[in-house]
Amino acid sequence: MRVIYIVLLCCALSLAAQADWPQFRGSTADGQASATELPLHWSETDNIKWKTEIPLRGWSTPVVMGGQVWLTTATLDGHSFFAVCLDANTGKILFNKELFHCDAPEPLGNAVNCYASPSPAIEAGRVYIHFGSYGTTCLDTTTFKVLWQRTDLPCRHYRGPSSSPVLFENLLIVTMDGVDVQYLLALDKKTGKTIWKTNRSVPWDDENSTLKFAKDGDLRKAHSTPIVVSVNGKLQMLSTGAKAAYAYDPHDGKELWRIQFPNSWSAAPMPLFSHGLAMIITGLGKTELYAVRADGKGDVTNTHIVWKLDKGVAKTASPVIVNDLFYMVRDDGIVTCLEVATGQQVWSERIGGTCAASPIYADGRLYFANQQGKTIVLKPCRTFEVLATNTLNTGCMASPAVSGKALFLRTKTHLYRIESDK
Repeated sequence: MRVIYIVLLCCALSLAAQADWPQFRGSTADGQASATELPLHWSETDNIKWKTEIPLRGWSTPVVMGGQVWLTTATLDGHSFFAVCLDANTGKILFNKELFHCDAPEPLGNAVNCYASPSPAIEAGRVYIHFGSYGTTCLDTTTFKVLWQRTDLPCRHYRGPSSSPVLFENLLIVTMDGVDVQYLLALDKKTGKTIWKTNRSVPWDDENSTLKFAKDGDLRKAHSTPIVVSVNGKLQMLSTGAKAAYAYDPHDGKELWRIQFPNSWSAAPMPLFSHGLAMIITGLGKTELYAVRADGKGDVTNTHIVWKLDKGVAKTASPVIVNDLFYMVRDDGIVTCLEVATGQQVWSERIGGTCAASPIYADGRLYFANQQGKTIVLKPCRTFEVLATNTLNTGCMASPAVSGKALFLRTKTHLYRIESDK
């Protein structure tokens, strides 16, 4: 009986761990959740377990673990940076503290980003908070004490920090693609000390550019978050920068391969990997989607691109793959479904509104939250089918999160726990 009990307990713990949302894009880093019995319909009066106002401004996706929800926020002028922890069951704010201060933050220069866009990352006992060059820290989730912090990671983000940190084995990996420097850095999770640093290898050629953004340094920036994937039994970290996308060994930061796209910059969507292909969106300028064989070495621009798409590609929201179909939503609210293996368009339809939040797949459904307060739920299949349209008072810049049977939606003003009453 004791053996059976231990097995059952391990299974329960495993399922509980799968139910959490520990980082941007979830436990598998691809926008998918194994949860079931999620709500299909909700409003301000239906299926809302709790609703809590979040002070100041932040677009970071909440992370959920151990009965806690963590997110970040900052003053509109970028002088003060906060971490907020809520009780996942009640919505009560347990912790709200300024972690970093900047006397002279750089103006954002746009109406899209804010100073608290990178999402936290969480594991048992620790949460990692990242504001780009403004500060990175690790907190104890029980005592809320600061375990370590770094304020010496240079990067002129210019339009604001956006890339979220990635947890990998004993490392916390951060991406710093700015106007002045572009590099990835791995920190020891326990101490915050630097383990490796890798500079982007593609040289800049924008000095003589006639593009209006070139003089401000926009052509050198990127906002994408890396993903660690297994390719033929070996781990690779896919990372999209400006002008090029790279694969690195996440253990030491060594560059494995890269493709170049000299007419694109400010990439935001996260890469994905499926069917042996790295799926990479290039960013602004000439926005393209590349499907790249991930088994190359060095510069594989001319040898490993299986197919590419140069029309109707999303610029901000990260895509999601379900089985053999690839789904992405453009800023103007048009969702496109493609075949992963071929790039062949299956359908393309407008769901309305403007979209910055990344869609998720959970409980057999696709959830798309827009900036006008609507979340459109689609059936993932080869025909366009709307299952539900749900409305809240304000819209989302942050992507949805899932834990157990609940959706966590962060709007521009509040955090909601949405769960069926049944």
